[in-house]
Amino acid sequence: MQSKLSDIELIEQTLAGNQSAYADLVKRHQRFVFTLAMRFAKGREDAEEIAQDCFIKAYRSLASFQGQSKFSTWLYSIVYTTAMTFLRKKRVATDSIDDENTFIQVESRESGYDTNNIENKSRSFYLNQAIAQLLPDDATIITLFYKGEQSLEEIAQALGMETNTVKVKLFRARQRLKEKLEHNLKQEVKELI
Repeated sequence: MQSKLSDIELIEQTLAGNQSAYADLVKRHQRFVFTLAMRFAKGREDAEEIAQDCFIKAYRSLASFQGQSKFSTWLYSIVYTTAMTFLRKKRVATDSIDDENTFIQVESRESGYDTNNIENKSRSFYLNQAIAQLLPDDATIITLFYKGEQSLEEIAQALGMETNTVKVKLFRARQRLKEKLEHNLKQEVKELI
């Protein structure tokens, strides 16, 4: 029943002591939080740790959420800062683009067995593969804009940047994503021939 409630209503219930309301909030946003965490961590265990830390931090700070933005925007800003802190602590070295460890698969949201399912999964695979090769900032902006359907203003607020800066970064991230896709698909064609 609570899944039909808005985020604000679930927050109000959580603050009133209803723990299951926060569990519903987590269920609603966990998949996307994990996807964002994967953009930074590149490893499932680290991404799970980042996601868990994010939801703990969000719960502890829930009373400070003022509702001036969407809850998802506020939550994604927590993901960003948590991931950056995690990376600083881990001192993760930047991998080569050609390193096989940089390729990840993110669980596809598509389900069912329609005639285009295989083609859609293939597109999704190549897109996720290319996004995984981007720098974390680029991957985050692309993910928030396209998969999270966040506006430029919401992304700016989540990442603590100016809207125009996000707009420029999104443009550049798209260019780099295009280059990665072209490179990856050229490799695929070579392997088929």
